[in-house]
Amino acid sequence: MLKKSILSGLVAFTALAVATVPVNAVQRDDEQKAARAQMMAGKGKSLRSIENRVLPRMAGSQYLGPEYDPSAQVYRLKFIEDGRVIFIDVDGRTGAILRERR
Repeated sequence: MLKKSILSGLVAFTALAVATVPVNAVQRDDEQKAARAQMMAGKGKSLRSIENRVLPRMAGSQYLGPEYDPSAQVYRLKFIEDGRVIFIDVDGRTGAILRERR
């Protein structure tokens, strides 16, 4: 009886984990494709050039990574410093810093 209970729990957990991973992976893949297409069309900066501009400003913070909004063409770079999350929004077309939220 205990084995069946544990097995059922593991099956449910595995199904939940498998169901959530592809959605996030597909969304992230779509964001990357959109960013690359815009950059290749000359309509945007590369993530590397944006990071090269922002990362030196954030010395002492841990860089958590980027997100990209293809409709707004905005990168959101995420950092953590002293237990606080910091968001830096950057225009993907020009590389200009739009806002910083601490």
